Amino acid sequence: MIELRNVTVQAGKFQLRNLSIEVDAGQYAVLMGRTGIGKTTLIESICGLRKVVCGQVWIHGTDVTHYSPSDREIGYVPQDLALFPTLNVREHLAFALRLRRVSRERIVARVKELAETLGITHLLDRHVQGLSGGESQRVALGRALSFEPAILLLDEPLSALDDATRRETYALLKKVQKASQVTTLHITHNQEDVDVLADCCFRMEANGMLVTVS
Repeated sequence: MIELRNVTVQAGKFQLRNLSIEVDAGQYAVLMGRTGIGKTTLIESICGLRKVVCGQVWIHGTDVTHYSPSDREIGYVPQDLALFPTLNVREHLAFALRLRRVSRERIVARVKELAETLGITHLLDRHVQGLSGGESQRVALGRALSFEPAILLLDEPLSALDDATRRETYALLKKVQKASQVTTLHITHNQEDVDVLADCCFRMEANGMLVTVS
């Protein structure tokens, strides 16, 4: 479950005020709004990358407002994917697990499981520079899911993909969400994303307020 309670976030001169939203456990929620309206600022506040001026951020019944980003158990795929050019695909999938000092045996098993689910087993020893947009998206998603996070946050995950790859990624996201039941918040400005993926939808208005669409 994701819950914001009257959250205010400051990003330079830009401010979002008194935001409240609730996504039930296991739901796939989509947040819409035009470019520059503050969707990424909102998602960064949930991650802990933006300090909350006031209000509270709750994850599955725990107030994480003052937790560090690493302690929130959140899988996050930023819009630019933030893949590391020095790591290959296998190392990306293992990255968060190594930080958590997971056993080598568990890392090997989890990487194999993720690669099979995401259809990237044949890419495990490739570096990311040569990957297509869709392949890169799968690697970033695998890295975010590797440690079995409490929630998954996706910032415009499909915006750079062509139509065919977008349709493939729709199917992949639905498959992953069904298998993991991870509570997901997906930011977009594309109505098709809502129509295909969303259990519930919210829209950010020009005044920074959140409106429940469905």
